[in-house]
Amino acid sequence: MNTLKIGDKIPAFECLDNTGNIIKSDNFKGKKLIVFFYPRANTPGCTAEACNISDNYSKLDKMGYNILGVSCDKVETQNKFSNKFGFQYPLLADTEKKLVKLFGVWGPKKFRGKEYEGIHRMTFIFDEDLVLTRLIDKVKTKEHADQIINGWNFFNCIRKAFSFLLDQKHF
Repeated sequence: MNTLKIGDKIPAFECLDNTGNIIKSDNFKGKKLIVFFYPRANTPGCTAEACNISDNYSKLDKMGYNILGVSCDKVETQNKFSNKFGFQYPLLADTEKKLVKLFGVWGPKKFRGKEYEGIHRMTFIFDEDLVLTRLIDKVKTKEHADQIINGWNFFNCIRKAFSFLLDQKHF
């Protein structure tokens, strides 16, 4: 697996969302973006994660984030999942596994002693220049929005502290 690293630009992509619209990476130029990958729609962990993000959508929106959920499920499956829970953000149907490979989240996994290829649950957070600023690779499905928000608060605090020190010419 060759996962994106902090400082990498978002890879160019286009993919159908849960309503059949084409979503392109270029659509998000000048906007902050959260892209979260989950293994399979309508499973317990993926539902908990997607619902937690949806429950905190207004907070993330106020912080200026656009949100995309991605799995390899079909458009129809993503649409049923989205409609069932009323998600306010698009779910991308990466049936050809292009995005999971571009972002480096497709790879070997183990479950009950069995090895197989699948999606590793990860979240990528991009700034307005579509540069990766944070990667969450240990997702807590029921607390994922807090991971995003609290990490942003910490990152923003550090940025302000360095900015202050530079303004004061302490370096």
